[in-house]
Amino acid sequence: MKFRHDINGLRAIAVMAVVLFHFKPSMLPGGFVGVDVFFVISGFLMTSIIFGGIEKGSFNIIKFYCARANRIIPALSILCLFLLIYGWFNLTPNDYKTLGRHVAGSISFISNMIYMGETGYFDTSAHEKWLLHTWSLSVEWQFYIIYPIMIVCLGKKLSIEKIKISLILMFTLSLAIAIYASLANSAVGYYFIPMRAWEMIAGGLAYLYPLKNRDSIRAPLYYVGLASIIISCFIFSEETAWPGYYTLLPTLGAYLIILAGCNDNKVTSNKISFYIGKWSYSIYLWHWPIVVYLYINQLSYYFVYGILASIVLGAISYITIEKREFISVDSVSKLWKIKPIYIALVALFPSLFVLNSSGADYKFRYGASSETQAFLNEYAVKHYYLKEAYWLKCNSYESLTVKKSLEVSPECITKSGDGGVFLWGDSHAEAWSLGIRTLLNGRVPFYQKTSAGCYPSLSDSTIQTGDFKVACDSSNKVALLSIEKIKPTTVIIAQHDNHELTNWKEIVLTLKGFGVKNVVVMGPLPQWDPSLPKVIIKSTHWKGKDQYVTDEGLSERPFKSDLYMKSIANDAGFIYISATDKLCHKEAGYNHCLARLSSGELTAVDYGHLTQEASVYAAEEIIKPKLGTIL
Repeated sequence: MKFRHDINGLRAIAVMAVVLFHFKPSMLPGGFVGVDVFFVISGFLMTSIIFGGIEKGSFNIIKFYCARANRIIPALSILCLFLLIYGWFNLTPNDYKTLGRHVAGSISFISNMIYMGETGYFDTSAHEKWLLHTWSLSVEWQFYIIYPIMIVCLGKKLSIEKIKISLILMFTLSLAIAIYASLANSAVGYYFIPMRAWEMIAGGLAYLYPLKNRDSIRAPLYYVGLASIIISCFIFSEETAWPGYYTLLPTLGAYLIILAGCNDNKVTSNKISFYIGKWSYSIYLWHWPIVVYLYINQLSYYFVYGILASIVLGAISYITIEKREFISVDSVSKLWKIKPIYIALVALFPSLFVLNSSGADYKFRYGASSETQAFLNEYAVKHYYLKEAYWLKCNSYESLTVKKSLEVSPECITKSGDGGVFLWGDSHAEAWSLGIRTLLNGRVPFYQKTSAGCYPSLSDSTIQTGDFKVACDSSNKVALLSIEKIKPTTVIIAQHDNHELTNWKEIVLTLKGFGVKNVVVMGPLPQWDPSLPKVIIKSTHWKGKDQYVTDEGLSERPFKSDLYMKSIANDAGFIYISATDKLCHKEAGYNHCLARLSSGELTAVDYGHLTQEASVYAAEEIIKPKLGTIL
C-alpha cells in the first residue's frame, strides 16, 4: 500500500491528544479520544493487509501475526524491562509486586482484563499503575488474534461481499453492546474487547467501502472528520460514559479522514506530523510512565518537560528499536526464529520472579531496605492488619472474593437488642468502625454493612464493575433490609467521594420511614495524592515533627465535598459531621491537615484510610462531641 501521509498525520493528532490529556487533563479534557482514533486506524490497516492478501491469494495468517509481533513487542518489552530495573531501586515490595503483575499482563496482552478487575478496595490509584496505558495494546492484540481467523473462516463459506455484510452486522452488534454497557456499567466497556471491536471494524469498513470517483467531496469529508475529532477533545471529559454513543463522534471523524484519502493536506501532511506520527507508538509507550513518575513525586507542574521527554524518548525508541528489521516466518515450525518472542521473555521472566517473590522483598534490594522505602513498606503491610479494626467480616466484596459467597458474618446484621448504631457505606465507613465501637464500648448494639468502593444507594451501582458491582448491589440491599428489620436508633453513613452524586434526601426519607431517629453522614476524610506515607517521605516532611502538614499532595476534593454537604444537610434532614473542620485548618491560605498523631503514628495507611490509632482518635475528637448524647 502506498504510504498514507493522512493516516500518519492522524496518528500524530491521536497520540498528542492522549499525551496532553494525561499530562494536563484541563488542557484537553477529552484527549482520551486519541485511543479511539488509534483503534480506527488499526482496523483499517489490519483489514487492508488481510483482504489485500486474500484478494491476491497470498494472505498467510502466521506471517500476519509475526508482522504484528515484530511491530509491537520489542519496544513494549524494553519499556517493561526498564521499569523493572527502576522498580528494583525505587519501589516497595508491595508496589514492585504490583508492577511485576502488570508487566506480565502487558507482555502477555491481557492487561485490559487485569485492570478491569482492579477497581475498588485499597486499590492502587490509576496514577500509580506504570503500565495502565497498555490496556489498549492488549485490546488491539486480542483483535489481531481473532479478526483474521474470523475472516479466513468466513471466507471458506461466504463470498467477499457477504463477508463485508457480516462485518457491518458485527459492527452494529458491538456498537449496541458498547452503548448498553456505557449506560449500565461504563468501566467494563472501557477495557473489554466486545465493546471496542466496532471501532476497529469501522476502520475496516473504510477500506472495504472506499470512495469511488467522488473527488469533489473528499476535502469536505476530511474537514468534517478533523472537526469531529477536535471537538471531541474539548466537549467530552472523564465523566463521559465511554465507550458509547458519544464515541461515535471521534470514531466517525477518524473514519471520514481515512475514507477521504486526502494524502497531501497540510494539516496531516507536514514535517511535524510526519515525525510525530512515525514515533507515535513509542511516544505512547513512554508518556504514561513519565506521567506516573511526575505524579508520584508530586512534580506534575513540570508537565511541559514531561511532554517533551515523551517525544524525545519516543523518537529514541523508534530509531533504536522500532526501525530494526526482524525476520518474519510463514509457518508454525519456524516460530523459533522470531526474535521478539525472546525479547518478550527477557521482560516476562523477571516480572514473574518479582511477582512470585512478593515484590523481591529482600534486604539487599535497595527499594525494599532503604529507610524511606522500609517506612512505605511498613504502611503497606498495615493494610493487612485492618481486618478486625475495619470489621471486614461485614464487607460483601471481601466475602465474595475470599469465601466465594455474598454472606457476611451474622454479627454484622443480626439484631442483638433495642436501638443501636448501624454503620453503612464503603471502606471509608469501615475506617470509622473501630473508633465508633470504642466509643460505644458495648453499651448499645452495633451493626455494620459495607462493601469496597460501594456508595450507599437505594438502587444498583452505576460506578462499580464485575465483582465489585455484584458485592455493592448486594451490600446496599442487605443494608436496607437489615435497617428496616433492626430499626437502629442511629444510622451512620460514610463514603470516599462523589458526595454530590448521592441522593441524600431520598436515603434519609427511606431510613426515617423505617423508624430510624438519627441519620448521620460523616464528611470526607483528608486525602493525599498519591498517599500520606509517600507525602511524608519527601525531604520537606521526612525528618519533621509537625503533626499538621500542608503539601501539594493534599487533595482539594474533600474540602469541596464538605462545603456541598454543609449546604444541603438541613434540607435533606441528616446530621452532618465535618471531618476536615476538626482535622484541618487554614494557614496563610493553605490547608494544613493532621498527618501524625502525638505518638508519631500516621493518620492514614494510604491516601485516606484511617490507621487503627487514628480511627479511635478521630471518633473521640470528632464524633463524640457531636453525638455524645445520642450514642
